[in-house]
This record gives sequence, C-alpha cells and structure tokens, in this order.
Amino acid sequence: MQNNPIRKLGDIGLYVLEDLGRMGIYLLRMVLGSFKRPFRLAECIKQIRFVGAGSLVVIFFTAMSTGMVLGLQGYYSLSKFGAEGMLGSAVSLTLIMELGPVLTALMVAGRAGSAMCAEIGIMRISEQIDALDCMAVDPYRYLISPKFIAALISVPLLTAVFDVVGIAGGYIAGVHLMGVNPGSFIDGMQTSVTNHDIRLGFIKSVVFGILVVWICTGRGFFVGRIRGAGFGAESVSKVTTQAVVLSSISVLIFDYLLTAVLL
Repeated sequence: MQNNPIRKLGDIGLYVLEDLGRMGIYLLRMVLGSFKRPFRLAECIKQIRFVGAGSLVVIFFTAMSTGMVLGLQGYYSLSKFGAEGMLGSAVSLTLIMELGPVLTALMVAGRAGSAMCAEIGIMRISEQIDALDCMAVDPYRYLISPKFIAALISVPLLTAVFDVVGIAGGYIAGVHLMGVNPGSFIDGMQTSVTNHDIRLGFIKSVVFGILVVWICTGRGFFVGRIRGAGFGAESVSKVTTQAVVLSSISVLIFDYLLTAVLL
C-alpha cells in the first residue's frame, strides 16, 4: 500500500490544497496586520531601506544593460524596414509595460525575497516566532506586515527607476552608438506612450511586489510544514530556494494574466 501510485497522488493533492489554504489565510492575516496598531513605522522604514535602497545598484545595472540591448536589437530589426525613427517607441513601451515590472520583481525576489525567507525561516526553527505567540505578540503585525508594506512601496518605485534608466540606456545605444536622430527617438516615445501603458506597468509592479513578499515570507513562516524540506538549517536552505523559484514563476504567470486582462 505504501507504493500505491493513486495513494501518492492523493497525498500530493491533499498537501497542495492544504498549502494553498494555509497561504491564503497567511496573505489575509499579513494584509490585516498592516492596519493593526501600534504601527511599526521605524521597522517599515528599515525594510524600505533594505528592499528599496539596497536594490538600487542591481536595478540600475540591470536596467542599463537591458535598455542598451533593446536599443541595439531594436535598431537592427527596425532598420530592415526603414523605421529607425520608431526606436524610441519600441524601447519605451517594451520597458514600461513588460520588462520593467518583470525584471524588477525578479531582481527583488533574488536579492531581498531570499533574505526575507531565510530570516523568517531561521526565526521559526529557533522558536523565536513561537516565543512571540507566548508573549501575546502578533507575529504578523510584528514581523511580516512591515515587509509587506515595504515591498508595496519599494517595488513600484524601483520599477519607475528601472524604466527611466532603461530608456536612457536605449537612448545611448540608439542615438549615440547607432546614429538614430535624437528628436525622432524622443518624439516616438512621447507620442506612443499613453497613461494606460504607464498604469498597466504600475499595476503589474504592485501585484508582483505582493507576490514576492507573500511567497517568500510565507515559505519561511511555514518552514516546518513544507513537504520534503527536512529539518534545521537544511530546511531553511531548501525553502529559500523554493521561495525564489515559486515567486519568479508566479511573477511570469501573473505577467501574462494581467496583460491578457488589462491590455
């Protein structure tokens, strides 16, 4: 009976349903914890500094390289049709609507999300979270909600930085390296980018920020209940890897869903 494949499939299905329910309740309590007093303003600022300011360097270099690659490849493709003047439109729309929010969320998940998961996971296995419960301190308000608020503020701002730096990189590559007319580059960008495009990129960045902090902190918070994670330090390492992978996949899936619904 132990090797029955139907029983194994049932066990996996029950675990997935239990995990989805647990994470759904976790998300609700994380959001509600953000409105409970007393507010931990100092901790929120600390987390904003960690998630936002601490990610500026990696966001800057990722955006610059992405924008310059888009400028070079866009010029190569558009020059075949004699449409080099549309380079500004192509670069700006691609960054604002698609690559800016997605790459920002992936970088934040790899840098800040993994650290959040490991921090919460270590606190769980060392019974620090259990100690908070014993002292009647809400761990969601005390630990999780400041990270949630920080991600909700930082990820859209980092996306805006990514868009500006990326467009500057595309301008450098297209205008200064490939000789595109600077007036046509800027005019194409101004005429093609609308408020709807900017709004779509902003909505994506907010949703991606929620996904990253929800999955990464949630995996660490429930480290002892994750199937196949093991025990002790090994469980934290496995769950941290799982959190980054799951959050990255979720960002890509929701990117398609939001584009299909809101475009």
